[in-house]
Formats: sequence, structure tokens, C-alpha cells
Amino acid sequence: MPKIRLIICFLILLFQSPTLFAQEFDLVIYGGTSAGVAAGIQASRMDKSVLLIVPGSRLGGLTTGGLGQTDIGNKQAIGGVSREFYQLIKEYYNQPQNWTWQKREEYKDGGQTTTAAGEDAMWTFEPSAALHVITQMLEKETISVVYEERLLRTAEGVKKSGGRIQSITMESGKTYAGKMFIDATYEGDLMASAGVSYTVGREGNKQYKETLNGVQANYYSPTLQNKVSRNAINHNFVPGVDPYREKGNPASGLLPYISEVGPGIDGAGDNKVQAYCFRMCLTDHPENRIPFAKPSGYDSLNYELLIRNYEMGETQVPWINSSMPNRKTDSNNRLGFSTDFIGQNYDYPEASYEEREKIVAAHRTYQQGLMWTLAYHPRMPEKIRREVSRWGTSKDEFEREDGWQSQLYIREARRMISDLVMTQHHAEGLEVVEDAVGLAAYGMDSHHIQRYVDANGFVQNEGNVEAHVSGPYPISYRSIIPKKVEAENLLVPVCVSASHIAFGSIRMEPVFMVLGQSAAIAASLAIDEAVAVQDLSYPKLKARLLEFKQRLE
Repeated sequence: MPKIRLIICFLILLFQSPTLFAQEFDLVIYGGTSAGVAAGIQASRMDKSVLLIVPGSRLGGLTTGGLGQTDIGNKQAIGGVSREFYQLIKEYYNQPQNWTWQKREEYKDGGQTTTAAGEDAMWTFEPSAALHVITQMLEKETISVVYEERLLRTAEGVKKSGGRIQSITMESGKTYAGKMFIDATYEGDLMASAGVSYTVGREGNKQYKETLNGVQANYYSPTLQNKVSRNAINHNFVPGVDPYREKGNPASGLLPYISEVGPGIDGAGDNKVQAYCFRMCLTDHPENRIPFAKPSGYDSLNYELLIRNYEMGETQVPWINSSMPNRKTDSNNRLGFSTDFIGQNYDYPEASYEEREKIVAAHRTYQQGLMWTLAYHPRMPEKIRREVSRWGTSKDEFEREDGWQSQLYIREARRMISDLVMTQHHAEGLEVVEDAVGLAAYGMDSHHIQRYVDANGFVQNEGNVEAHVSGPYPISYRSIIPKKVEAENLLVPVCVSASHIAFGSIRMEPVFMVLGQSAAIAASLAIDEAVAVQDLSYPKLKARLLEFKQRLE
């Protein structure tokens, strides 16, 4: 009888205290993105016990998932672990054995990421090279890494006490306790499950007195001498593309992926999300190329708008095909109908894992069908077919046999709302924060968000914004920490507190690495001083940031 009572008491204790047998760490990082990797490296260097939880099977997020054409804006804004990564990329390509499919002297990079003579870093790379470098960096640190563990997104997934996260539980039932936590996911799942305030979609311009937020079909700009600026003119259809299944007959219904309602009032907010795509790593090397295949269930009607765009006068290939080493590319969206699956991702940020998997699969199928159409459809112009068909996915890059990656380009999902929201005014230098944890330097950039029929009865895309910033500007520490009443030991370096349009400038992989490192420095200091992250002395934080080579001004 006493033994039975003992067992019962033990089970009650276990049920009431899920952290009793949880693995405990100083810092628990949820998310294997480049930000999560940089955070883990930094915390290890500050002698903290670190757990890096990777929900999938591959480290590095977009950095190892196809985005080899680094979006920077200004290379001098990148310091710390982030710059170290790009320096190691240069070292990797300095080794002759890493040039498999072409000679080193044959490779020509270009654009903003051109590596000039004498530079200490290289800014373009294959996904496999990025994975090699990240793995190499982690091997030098003391970090526990677990794969294929997804957060339980229910009330039981995050245990909090007194405003602090005590532990997090995975779908597998494994529980991990920590003194500090970092949400380094693109989606902000830990942040949301911990009860932190956030938003999804575009704010109206009135909310933060901006001009580039909200619906962007047209907008009035006093800076353009009272002219109307058409932000959405880029990556749009040529004039006169018919949106109906039967040309000229609205009764026949709209072609796929066109909204049945208008874009909304210019400058007004909505809950819609800028388009996602796969950043394809293509090759034209015959021995490494997998030709584009027609996906199962292919329906040419899904690409009728693409074909009509060419029939109305489009002449260019609808991609930005940036050269990477070894005769590969980083291929991105361009023109009116391209790799962006416009309007088909609105549910993704809040969706269940199963629903997200369906959305990712739908994006892949769409893009596979797009590439087959461009390469082989008889109604495509012959010069387009000739150019696209010589490319294919790479045999030696990703785990999938078809050469497609698993990582979808989640350009934006949830965004935290903390005590400070980064806005257009910060990006333009009209407001300057005094608690910098890194610099952003890329222009304010949004891909299209919806496709609709205009007043003339033709199809248009809406949502694109490409606005310059005057130079690198500081990102506030307050934008990567929640409100104190919501979580005292959580940092969020990816889904930062920013308006839609400001996030469009901040959301670059080198910056995510910078913010991940800064978050880990802050977490480590908060552990040492036994304070909430909101109560950490900024002068002390700044001193350590500079010590670890972050660039703050």
C-alpha cells in the first residue's frame, strides 16, 4: 500500500511539474534559421549551455535553402558572426576542390553582391556551401542540436510562471527548460504560443503615419511634386491582359488566382501577406541538371495568365536568374506572372503544421508547373522555351530527388508588437533609435500581395513596393524583446516588432544573423545579472555588442 501511494504521488508530481525531467539549458533557441544558428554560436562563446531546436531536417533556413544572392544594401552594415559567415564562404571558394562544375575563373557574379577585389568576404554561394560553412561553425562550439522537433502549439506547449517561460514542449512530448528563450523561426510560433502580442498583414498608413504601408495600387506622395506614384507598377502585367476564362466574357468566371474583389482603398490595412516562392537553385550543366517535369495534376488553365501576358507583348523571361558558383543560380520572381504564388499564402502564418505543409506543397506544385510551362508549353514564345529549357534543378543540392528544396521563402509571417515598433520613419532616418542592436540597410521592399481586375477590366498585381533608404539605420533592442508583462525571458530576432513596410527592409538574412547574435548576447547578460531582458542596462549591452564586432552606427 505505501508503494502504491508513492507511485500515485510521483505521477501527480510529474503531471503538475512537466519540467521535473525536462532537459535544462541556459538558452533554448527554437528555430534553425540563420538567426538561430548565429544565436547559438554566440551563446556558446559566452560559455552558456545552448539547445538549438530545428523543426525540420536542415539548418540555415533560407541561407541554406536557395537564397545565395545575399540581399544587403550596404556591406559595411554587416558585422559579428554574420560577417564571419561570409568570410568563411570566401575561404570555402578559395579551395580548388570546391569548384566541381566550373573553373573558379569562369564564375562571374554581379549586382549588389559583387565581391570586389580585396574584399574579406564573399556574398554569393550555393546552398550546399552555406550548409557546409554553418556546420563547420557549429562544430567549433558546444551546442546541443535536435532535429525534427516541432513546438506543441497548444496551451500545454509553453509553460510560464510569473511572466517567465519555464519550459517548452514539443509534439513528441519532449520538454526543454531554459533560463532564456529565443524564437528564431520565420513564423513566430514560440512568440505566439507564449502569449506575446503580434500582428499579421499590412497596417493602414494612418496607424504609424506612413506612406508606403497598406494597399499600394496607387498613392499620393507630396515628395513627388503632387504626382501619383504607382508603386505596384513593377512586376506587373503588360497592359490589356484579359482576366476571364473566356476572353471578354465576365460571365465565364475569372481565371485562377485572381481575387473576386478589388484591391481595397489605397493606404488601407488588411490581413494579407506578401507572396512566397522557392528560391530555385538551377543549373545548366548537363551532368548535374534535372529537367523540369510536368507535376501531377497539371492544369494549363493555371498558367493562362502567363501565356496571355506574352500574347499581349511581354518579351522577357520571368525570373531574376542570378549566377552562383558551379554553374548554378539563385532564381527569383520577376515580371507580372512568375515564381511568386500571389494571394495563396494568407493563411500560412496562423495555420496548423498540417495546413502549412499543404500550402508549401501547393507552392511547389505551382512553381513546378510554371517552369514546365515556360520550358515546354507550345503556346509559349520559342525564345522563352529555348532559354528556360536549358535549365533544371540541381542534383547535388537538396535532399529531394526532384532537386527542389523543402524551405519555402517565408518573406513575412507574424510580426511582434512590442514597446517600440520599427516603422518607415526609422528606415528613412526621420526617427533614430538610441538602443541599436544592429543595422538594416536594404530598401523597403514588399512583393505583390494580391491579383485583381482593374477598372478597365484587365488583370493587375498589387502590393509591390521598392523604396530606397538613405543608408544603414539602427534597429532598436526594444524591437526584438516583448513587452515585459508578456514575457521577461524571450527574445525575437526574426519576427521583430516592425510595421509591414519597415519589416520589408529589415527582413534580410544577414540582418537576421546580426539580430540573432545580439539577442544571444542580451540573453547571456540577462542570465548573468539575473534580470528580465527588458531591464538589461543598454550601455552594458552595447559594450558587449561592440566587443563581439557588431556594427551599430
